Amino acid sequence: MSTNKRRGKLRRLWDNLAARTIGYYVLLLGTTALLWQQVPAIRPLLVAPVGGVPLLEQLGRAMTQEPVAGMASGPLFGQMARAAAAMIVAALLAVPIAWLYILTRQKKGFRQSLVHTLIILPVVVAGIMVLVKTSLALAFALAGVVAAVRFRNTLEDSKDAVYIFLATALGLAAGVDPSVALSISLIYNAIILLLWYSDFGRMAAVFEGAVAEQRLEEARQFAGRQSSFVAKLDDEILKALSAEQLDVLADRAEKRRKEATADTEGPDEGEPSFDVLLRVRTRDAEQARRAVERVLDDRLKKWRFSGMTPEGEVVVLEYAVRLRKKMTPNTLRDALETVGSPHIMGVEAH
Repeated sequence: MSTNKRRGKLRRLWDNLAARTIGYYVLLLGTTALLWQQVPAIRPLLVAPVGGVPLLEQLGRAMTQEPVAGMASGPLFGQMARAAAAMIVAALLAVPIAWLYILTRQKKGFRQSLVHTLIILPVVVAGIMVLVKTSLALAFALAGVVAAVRFRNTLEDSKDAVYIFLATALGLAAGVDPSVALSISLIYNAIILLLWYSDFGRMAAVFEGAVAEQRLEEARQFAGRQSSFVAKLDDEILKALSAEQLDVLADRAEKRRKEATADTEGPDEGEPSFDVLLRVRTRDAEQARRAVERVLDDRLKKWRFSGMTPEGEVVVLEYAVRLRKKMTPNTLRDALETVGSPHIMGVEAH
């Protein structure tokens, strides 16, 4: 039992992308510090002295035991070692950036291909930097080739473009001096994590209500003309969703259609429509709704979301539910508190 609990805690910790990223950096820095203490011979390879020989040139000398004046003059094994070191460093430092991108783009959605690009691009750029840094002619030739290739994926959000630029910079830094690449990766992810956690730049609550009312009124106007409403919905919302998000939306739409049909037909003869009022207290309404509605779908005969009410620092989610036979409000409350932890602070069932 203790082993299963330990595995469950580790699983929850791994699913938390912010904690995973911090732990990854701690492990990476700890491993580097351990190698620094236990293997003194690698110290010159990890940090290049100011004005001294660049890190990758030192690595070439360490691997070949002979001077490395440039890429063309070094032995084949030395060239491969320098390129491999730069590309491995780029990949290791790009992984947490990809995790933070997934974390900060969960609400709006993201493309898996772009996540892969954030890891692959620095690796490629780092290898190219090792190749061209001693050859000006080759650098100009590669620049011309890159200029002739179009980026085939349209970036609709400015943050996506910043991430691509960051991946390029990370690869450049890894190819020249990995210590600079580490600084870029750490500082950028720290800033992004701070902005995401503080929800910096979010519209004030006093304005959110007015904007929401305006959008709702526009939706009502378009809803009166079904074809225009569907076209606007497809153009502004559905087009930006991924295949997985569209599947989830289709399931939710089917469930709402069934609820609307049931409400139109009326309750079963001699039975009330709903028999319990459910109130759920939470600080994270979005996560709590997902957890609550998953339980309601599995355990209830019928339910309806009535809305949410702010109460100080918490939000109260209200549901009208209809229990199955032999099921009590206390049973439902215990199930929600168990499954919804830690997002659910309290449950009331009347």
